[in-house]
Amino acid sequence: MTKPKWEKILITGGAGFIGSNLCEYFLSKGYHVSCLDNFSTGHRHNVAPFLEHPNFTLIEGDIRNLDDCHNAVSGIDFVLHQAALGSVPRSINDPITSNDVNVSGFLNMLVASRDASVKRFVYAASSSTYGDSESLPKQEDVIGKPLSPYAITKYVNELYASIFSSTYGLETIGLRYFNVFGRKQDPNGAYAAVIPKFVKQLINHESPIINGDGNYSRDFTYIDNVIQMNELAMKTNNSEAVNTIYNTACGDRNTLNNLVDYLKEYLSAYDETIKDVPVVYGKERAGDIPHSLASIEKAKNLLQYEPKFSLKDGLKEAIDWYWKNLR
Repeated sequence: MTKPKWEKILITGGAGFIGSNLCEYFLSKGYHVSCLDNFSTGHRHNVAPFLEHPNFTLIEGDIRNLDDCHNAVSGIDFVLHQAALGSVPRSINDPITSNDVNVSGFLNMLVASRDASVKRFVYAASSSTYGDSESLPKQEDVIGKPLSPYAITKYVNELYASIFSSTYGLETIGLRYFNVFGRKQDPNGAYAAVIPKFVKQLINHESPIINGDGNYSRDFTYIDNVIQMNELAMKTNNSEAVNTIYNTACGDRNTLNNLVDYLKEYLSAYDETIKDVPVVYGKERAGDIPHSLASIEKAKNLLQYEPKFSLKDGLKEAIDWYWKNLR
């Protein structure tokens, strides 16, 4: 269904991995899309294909600057807030900057969205909020103590969003992302996500380094499932579905050892010698949650969410993109 062209979406962090995929998708659906980014972790090449699109607006600014936030939300119907400093290790190394961006910047965006009478504020929450809770699968209302500064910032986001909903009437929905992967994800840098980092290493016949014994497990979630959840959260007309939090995942978990096996298998279709690249095991990483598995029943019941991609299906799609773009 083609969406009305007068509806306007602001995607913060729109030059990042998830944000640029959201920009591409919603432009294809006929929305006017504005992207707010300061390019601290996002990339200009991610938004370069959209710059000549008549419905796309790039706003260079920083969510830590309230004036930039007010400017970006002017005339906007929906905010999809993706801007953040990700990575548990980054937050451990520099908790102050992580807090400035993820908490102060988030609060600026809430204030600006409230002042602009935005219809709904959908934001990227995190599975790190579950902290030291050992219960599996992870259910939205059962969390533990955070294990990193990053996890604290993402939990504070949820608390602020709840207050803005109850106090100011701003509709909010938080999406707790579980280990998202897919096209446009950056394999480079000290804080690169595990899948693109491992893929690049394997393509180069370098040994991927697993932190620990490889038996930590994750609910790896393909980008198209995340896009689907953002759209459902933005457009739902179910009054019971707003002002709350949802797990955004597959509802399945795989160990890091499983993951590397899949990567080797699928990459070997392009270069059969990759299957022989050895794996190296290192120390466990501070702040890591041992096991992560989402219950997606709440999203299924209230948003009619049905993930379209399993880990294996998503890896096959992603590896095809990685092979063409990472070599």
